[in-house]
Amino acid sequence: MTTDQTQTADVVMLESYLRQLNLKTFAAQHADFAKEAATSQASYTRFLLALAEQEVADRLTRRRERRLKEAKFPVRKQLDSFDFSLLPSLDEKKVAQLQEGHYIDETQSVICIGAPGLGKTHIATALGMAAAHQTRRVRFFNAAGLVNELIAAQEAGKLQLLLNRAVAHDLIILDELGFIPFTQKGAQLIFQFCSAVYERTSLIITTNLPFAHWTQLFGNEQLTVALLDRLTHRAHILEFVGDSYRFRQRLAQDVSIPQPDLLEKEGASNA
Repeated sequence: MTTDQTQTADVVMLESYLRQLNLKTFAAQHADFAKEAATSQASYTRFLLALAEQEVADRLTRRRERRLKEAKFPVRKQLDSFDFSLLPSLDEKKVAQLQEGHYIDETQSVICIGAPGLGKTHIATALGMAAAHQTRRVRFFNAAGLVNELIAAQEAGKLQLLLNRAVAHDLIILDELGFIPFTQKGAQLIFQFCSAVYERTSLIITTNLPFAHWTQLFGNEQLTVALLDRLTHRAHILEFVGDSYRFRQRLAQDVSIPQPDLLEKEGASNA
């Protein structure tokens, strides 16, 4: 066997072993790194270090992307695209601290509360994406959609399986709680879901309802009090106060819509 044939056989065996060890970056890039190392006269240790660093970086990138896909965000949002100047009451520093994820380490929760159109889902999604970027397991649910999943799982005898899977996450986002009142069964299942993950998985909840109105949502005062006791325990409350983003965007796009201050003046002049 010639020298070239021997080298070719060695490369084939090397790549076979690298694939068995699941070193995808090693297998794909070892030849390029070897050429670069030979050109720069790098040591064997430096050559292996460079390859290992690239392998770790690529694995981290793939893991982050996998976590983002598993989270099932309807739309991906980042904090840097959120205009805090429009909501002076929202503590930007507090949100930035939450983005670091320490609340997840402590299995604490976040409740975003305020009228529709103020960016609660944006903030919740951005915090969820930050957690996924930290390679934490995240899952995004619309509240009404989760109720439907819980009912279907219960009817199929798989409710406990769904709850077990939920607890396996580091963070669960429950979006738009309060937009649609629950049936008695739905309220009981949401309570069971939140009880199952309580102090085991962090929650981010967005809601348009003040806590005092949650009884209207769940239809049972005793259940509502018990649920709020769990959800607000060691929770970070973010209050959203201001004008709807969508309303402001509509005003900017259509000047034919009267401005709120103009409506007040017209009303006063017509009185």
